[in-house]
Amino acid sequence: MVRPARYDILFEPVRIGPVTAKNRFYQVPHCNGMGRAYPSSMAAMRAVKAEGGWGVVCSEQCDIHHSGNHQREIRLWDAKDIPYLAKATDLIHEHGALAGVELAHNGAHVSNLESRTVPIAPSVEATRGIFPGTARAMDKGDIRAFRRWHREAALNARRAGFDIVYIYAGHDMTLPVNFLSRRRNQRTDEYGGSLENRARLLRELIEDTKEAVGDTCAVAVRFSVDELMGERGFTADGEGYDVVEMLAELPDLWDVNVSNFDNDGATARFTDEGYQEQYVKFVKSVTTKPVVGVGRFTSPDTMVSMIRGGTLDFIGAARPSIADPFLPRKIEEGRFDDIRECIGCNICVAYDRAGAPFRCTQNPTTGEEWRRGWHPEKIEVRTTNDTVLIAGAGPAGLEAARALGQRGYSVILADSNRELGGRVTRESRLPGLGTYARIRDWRLQQLRSMRNVQLLPGNEVTADLVREAECSLVAVATGAGWRRDGVGRHHLAPLAGLDRLPVFTPDDIMDGRLPAGKVVLFDDDHYYMATVLAERLVTEGCEVTFVTPESMVAAFTQYTAEQRRVGRRMLELCASVHTSTALSRTEAGTAHLACVYTGRETAVQADAVVLATSMVPRDGLYHELGQWTPEEMAQAGVRKVVRIGDCLGPGIIAAAVHSGHLFARTLDTGLTDWTPYRRENVELDWDQPFPAGSADAGVGV
Repeated sequence: MVRPARYDILFEPVRIGPVTAKNRFYQVPHCNGMGRAYPSSMAAMRAVKAEGGWGVVCSEQCDIHHSGNHQREIRLWDAKDIPYLAKATDLIHEHGALAGVELAHNGAHVSNLESRTVPIAPSVEATRGIFPGTARAMDKGDIRAFRRWHREAALNARRAGFDIVYIYAGHDMTLPVNFLSRRRNQRTDEYGGSLENRARLLRELIEDTKEAVGDTCAVAVRFSVDELMGERGFTADGEGYDVVEMLAELPDLWDVNVSNFDNDGATARFTDEGYQEQYVKFVKSVTTKPVVGVGRFTSPDTMVSMIRGGTLDFIGAARPSIADPFLPRKIEEGRFDDIRECIGCNICVAYDRAGAPFRCTQNPTTGEEWRRGWHPEKIEVRTTNDTVLIAGAGPAGLEAARALGQRGYSVILADSNRELGGRVTRESRLPGLGTYARIRDWRLQQLRSMRNVQLLPGNEVTADLVREAECSLVAVATGAGWRRDGVGRHHLAPLAGLDRLPVFTPDDIMDGRLPAGKVVLFDDDHYYMATVLAERLVTEGCEVTFVTPESMVAAFTQYTAEQRRVGRRMLELCASVHTSTALSRTEAGTAHLACVYTGRETAVQADAVVLATSMVPRDGLYHELGQWTPEEMAQAGVRKVVRIGDCLGPGIIAAAVHSGHLFARTLDTGLTDWTPYRRENVELDWDQPFPAGSADAGVGV
């Protein structure tokens, strides 16, 4: 395929100080839950992006000192940290990309759980998060030390092979931006008061870094120009503008966004593609240096408009580069239908925040590049003579069929519904979840181009159909259904009185069966489902009482960076919101709510209840086939039957997609007696002698 000429601008080289990016595709710094704990996984993930055509591939934030220790990210405390970072830069360079590193000190944003060092900040400040602690105010000696640490980290970054070195002054979470902040900087010396004084440290860091590495490495500043809190913080028409104007020509590149991360990384439920343009558009008017910005860009036309419209020089991406590491190459080759678009769900963010290797709903290979050897575009050709029948065309079935078809297997994909997509299709019709349809649409587009895959919508897979199909492998992907008895995390036994009041589940509402009047919605799932149902019900004229045993609405969305938005929306839409409260029982016209701590009950009027608690697998076909004798299996030509996706274990859509991909790669999803992926073990370092008096002979009792 040949790409249209209008996209050529995206592939122009751009100079960044002493280095040149081969194109305008720029993977901005993003965390991934791997970092220094899983360095080979981290390096392989970055390498795949470089292979996919990104002109610049940056690290996650890189701690420069134990006094600002983020615990799970990469670090450059000293030269000992260079080797594993050098491995990443070597792999990035193999594909002609520049490697960038985001040097960071998190100040009062962290509690230093690993190092136990008292945190430091511009002024005395309670550390953020739930761990008790206070950051001490930095004196002049601390500031000099911090500048020294940053300079040494920059030199070590150059030794590790990085081409771009960042000063990170963004997201309300690092020392440079906290010195800039009127809210956090209460100093009365030359580092406090006026904006010029508050910007002094950032200016010094830029100058220090340029002096240290500027002849060979580009120096970038990452800065959040608007904190979306009005006069209490930076604004793009106030001090955010003034900072950029004041320091305009000092760095080699400006990486600009909004703050805090919950705003910068907002989900598609609350923001559209390119949503940050209105805030960052001014930057190019006050600097001649190249500018990179983000906005969950997936459309090549939007990218071109950002460049031609004078907003950006580089198309920055984190989440879109995770969903499709080969996005630049696909645009370059004119393969637009092959682009796997980010859906903006923030599952990647959630698992990083949980301290686990991240994952992606659209791309099941991310995080698995090294440990399982999975590549987002390449897959081993078929190694057996199997033919495959997949029962169910939800996210697991679609991904299994797509990947198996790519491998060259003959596949039949059947579903009882005329419209394929399973839960993805149903959920994408709920408020704010329209981008979820991309999970289905991309896979169907790929499948329809495969002659070895047969799609059979409107065909329920039964035991008789299995016999007729004569396929040697059967994957049961029949999904799961929402429970209507109230059993979930809080209640392990069915609720009393549910026969006395109309009861609805998410499945009912997605099928168009809606309650009316006063509705009690009980959320024991804690992700998005209950809250989007509440939006739907309010739109239909229901008066919703929202009830959850958790201490906040949709508690899991803390991890997806959207809890504040979700909580606010529920408070605005619902008649009342009851946290730390469970639905305890019902009777005609009444729902009884109980405090999870005291058990004290409150009665509320209810015409119906909606239960979003938990799901159970629809695995009847699997168990029916499991009762076949070896002779019956042989007669049907079946050698193995497996469950995949929600039929195996109900969970998030990303888990279902991963399960389908795992089956396609291994032809199995069952338990094994061996670990199915490579592990990295910490190497013991006994070079240094134990301090005097330590128990070096063993553990005392």
